[in-house]
Amino acid sequence: MPRKFSAYLLAIAAAISVSSAVSMAASRPACADTLSVDTVLAREADAFLRSLPEGLQKRQEEAVRRAMAGDDAALEAVRASRNAPPMIPADVVATDISEIYRLYRPASSGSARLPVLIYLHGGGWCFGSINSCARFCAELSRRAGVAVLAVDYPLAPRYPFPHALDASLEAVGFALANAGTYGFDTGRISLGGDSAGGNLALSAALAIVSGRSAGGARLPADALRSLVLFYPVVKAWSDGSESWKAYGSGYGLDSQIMEAFNEAYAGEADARDPLLSPFCAASETLVQLPPVMMVSAGRDILRDQAVDMASRLREAGVEVCHSILPSAVHLFITVPGQPRAFEMAVDATSTFLTEK
Repeated sequence: MPRKFSAYLLAIAAAISVSSAVSMAASRPACADTLSVDTVLAREADAFLRSLPEGLQKRQEEAVRRAMAGDDAALEAVRASRNAPPMIPADVVATDISEIYRLYRPASSGSARLPVLIYLHGGGWCFGSINSCARFCAELSRRAGVAVLAVDYPLAPRYPFPHALDASLEAVGFALANAGTYGFDTGRISLGGDSAGGNLALSAALAIVSGRSAGGARLPADALRSLVLFYPVVKAWSDGSESWKAYGSGYGLDSQIMEAFNEAYAGEADARDPLLSPFCAASETLVQLPPVMMVSAGRDILRDQAVDMASRLREAGVEVCHSILPSAVHLFITVPGQPRAFEMAVDATSTFLTEK
């Protein structure tokens, strides 16, 4: 049975969404500190952008394109630069279950059965790892008192669609099959991710309700309680939206590298395949999805994709809580430098996952 969003969550969504055509409502409730929040987000995001090495996005794009042509050396260097071992808070236990799964649990949780968020990192399907999302996973586990299962999936272009999607489905199957061993509440399994990871989370949920198997076994259609998506890719092509045009250069995710990511992951597949571009899913499939919490950055080329996706989900009858952090830019989940946006995202996720 779908659950209703609390008034608290909806208030957060309204208060931090931009007051424009991309807002989730025609008008938002009065909020005394909205302006100051936006100011902080803008200052932090601007400082973050100034700290990025000049030409970084272009060099990363070239590394992806070289790998697409068969030369992986530059891309492997990018991956290594983003794969630093994490600092884990003392009150969180991180356990490497295997080479592809890392489990975070509050140190005080003992053997209690906990809600679990299966988390899929970002990185354009081409880089990123369970290390790159460790800060978010550990902080969410600590603050919300939940388990977080981070997943390392095979990366493009060597492993194009649907390799990462299949690995995401297998992670859900792993959580269900091993719930007793790791103390997961099977009635409260959620799936989430940022950017390309958000794409994989939404695509995997669509695959589950469509009856796609995971490692040869079909997952229950109601396996997931909810979805948590941060600035997800939902259209694997250059969408030409206002946000794509306005923030296509210099805002943490340039349009040219996003195009390279899309091409590397899609491979020979049709970019309009609903399991590659969830926006293209039929309404009769969308309606079967669990409740969705989605958080976007106000200055991000992917912002308008998320707005369009939220509209499609609502039209299909799915419960959606979509927030837009005004003036924030891409990467606030995985790359330090936008602490207020990070804290707001962790707080909203914590509330969302622990609602009864």
